[in-house]
Amino acid sequence: MNDSALITTGLPIALAVIMFGLGLSLTVEDFGRVARTPKAVAVALVLQVLVLPLVAFGLVKAFDLSPLLAVGVMLLAASPGGTTANLFSHLFRGDVALNISLTAINSVLAAFTIPIITNFAIAHFDAEGELGLQFAKVAQVVAIVLIPVAIGMLVRRRAPGFAQRADRPVRIFSIAVLVLVSVGALIGERDDIGDYARQVGLVTGLFCLASLTLGYFGARLLRLDERQAIASSMEVGIHNTTVALTIALSVLDSAEVAIPSAVYSVLMYLLATAFGYLITKRVTHGPTLFR
Repeated sequence: MNDSALITTGLPIALAVIMFGLGLSLTVEDFGRVARTPKAVAVALVLQVLVLPLVAFGLVKAFDLSPLLAVGVMLLAASPGGTTANLFSHLFRGDVALNISLTAINSVLAAFTIPIITNFAIAHFDAEGELGLQFAKVAQVVAIVLIPVAIGMLVRRRAPGFAQRADRPVRIFSIAVLVLVSVGALIGERDDIGDYARQVGLVTGLFCLASLTLGYFGARLLRLDERQAIASSMEVGIHNTTVALTIALSVLDSAEVAIPSAVYSVLMYLLATAFGYLITKRVTHGPTLFR
């Protein structure tokens, strides 16, 4: 599976198209909006960039995962939020403008934080083989994440009509690629999938619930309003797993490293939907602890 042209060439191209689509939905103003909501942005980014890797590290240690699966969980934790978080935030009445700002900043930061966290995990867990993000591979991560976003933003600025028309097709394409790659990664490891599911199913499920919960209640404890807390929850809890899968399969050339992200990509939709329903129901009918 890993040696196929579909993975080594097709997947990075597909991710570039997805990141280009992300760029089509962003403007320079999305970055500038940070100045107007610095506290909300800072809370979500600290949770995303610093707290989540620590949570993932704790879970990996507690469940004593194999080195490659441990690296996969850490790579997942380092992956940014994606445009799907914006959709979930909209569905559950979150602050979508905040989500857009966070997605923009996260996409830039991830190009640098992913190599740092992943290389730490590879070294710490003593992953076998030539697994590693050397300078050339780090440059590849930067290229497939940042450059398409920048081009998309430029196209949005010069041809807003095209950007608007392309938004829906690119979103559909993004979901299709995520499904295909996740299924492909699971099929590629089908002989061991039962064992992997037992090892990482609970870990990724707990990680998803922890991410959603920290994103929401962390924001509320720091006195952000309800809509900002929902936005924070979805941004922190719903990862752009296509980025993690692409890096695992085409940069690190390891299907086993991809397994946690493949499993998470299924669980996060189910858990985020349930979590969103519960917190909106709590706000409508429940206690006023944070009001």
